Amino acid sequence: MNRKQPVTSFGWAIKQRLAELQMDQQTFCECYGIPPSRLSNLINGTRKAARYRKQVAELLDIPEYPH
Repeated sequence: MNRKQPVTSFGWAIKQRLAELQMDQQTFCECYGIPPSRLSNLINGTRKAARYRKQVAELLDIPEYPH
């Protein structure tokens, strides 16, 4: 599958932590009121989404990697 935007290091950390928690992206977004598009932006680095970046990092207990 060809991706327009590669996954960022922060995106990989999100994906890894969600896998450890056995939770998919959609469920995570529904549980914490995060728009799925913003989580996607964080994973792919297409937008800063600073407000959600901090929230996601805290919820998943992962460091806020530089953009």
